[in-house]
Amino acid sequence: MIKRLYRINEGKMLCGVCTGVADYFQLDVNIIRLIAVFSGFMGAGVLAYIAAAFIIPEKPADIN
Repeated sequence: MIKRLYRINEGKMLCGVCTGVADYFQLDVNIIRLIAVFSGFMGAGVLAYIAAAFIIPEKPADIN
């Protein structure tokens, strides 16, 4: 089975990017959210999150 990166709507806070990345790497979503917050303070993290929200597709309902 091919592993794909999706934005996940279940448990999302903003756009589901962190939830999708956490599911892809099989990590806790809170760790990914902390990394996103720290990278946001460093500068380009906010732009990267916005770009990811537009680039990463939403997870279809028929995929588990």
